[in-house]
Amino acid sequence: MRTSKTLKKIQSGGCVRICGLGHYLPFFVRYAAHFGFDTIWLDLEHRAMTDREVQAILALCHQYDIDCMVRSPTRELTKLYRYLEDGAAGLMMPLIADAAEAQHIVNSAKFPPLGNRGMDGAGMDGDFGIGVWEEGSTYSDDANRETFVVIQIETPQALANVDSIAAVNGVDALFVGPADLGLRLAQQPDGPDLETAITQVAAAAERHGKAWGMPAGPADIIAKRRSQGAQLLVSGGDFALMGVLEEGRKAFDEALGE
Repeated sequence: MRTSKTLKKIQSGGCVRICGLGHYLPFFVRYAAHFGFDTIWLDLEHRAMTDREVQAILALCHQYDIDCMVRSPTRELTKLYRYLEDGAAGLMMPLIADAAEAQHIVNSAKFPPLGNRGMDGAGMDGDFGIGVWEEGSTYSDDANRETFVVIQIETPQALANVDSIAAVNGVDALFVGPADLGLRLAQQPDGPDLETAITQVAAAAERHGKAWGMPAGPADIIAKRRSQGAQLLVSGGDFALMGVLEEGRKAFDEALGE
């Protein structure tokens, strides 16, 4: 089974370099791997792809040895572990409210004794069955070791329950969703601000020996979050193509005097 770069970085105390992808752009996978990213955050919560397109992206991630962390649009158990069967290195789950919901995700992603994932072995993660259906196969143990679960903290309820969420066995990391969490915290005048909430998430992760992270962007923000202990940081993605087109427009305007 392929070794997860995300988990290797987490376990070594390093920083996981993540970029975002929300559209079917096969070349992006090669570029991300070429420029040294560890992980592609494939956003299926807010973007639409067919099952075959997702499978193609995951196959390219294996081809170019880069993790794919799927942000799922569903919590259905069988659909969640199909992403892993198709080659996802891990799951990122949005809008989780409490430990019970986090446990459901672990149950979907992990084989017994950690969870309740269904056994097949015929997917990409099991080399399409080669070696899985043989005596002495360690497939289920390998899958539990090399796949990860990231729980997003995006609501005041999740923030209130962050310690119990972090304590769930099988949760590997917490991930602050600043847009959703910031929006909701703003509706509570007596509640914490976003920066205070980030500090609370970081502290809970440390108490329970879990990693944490969030979108970071420019170098100074990456450095700030890293100094706070963040290990999963996101910078760059397919929407950066807007900047490329803006520069192209400026070049035309300058050259043509328009």
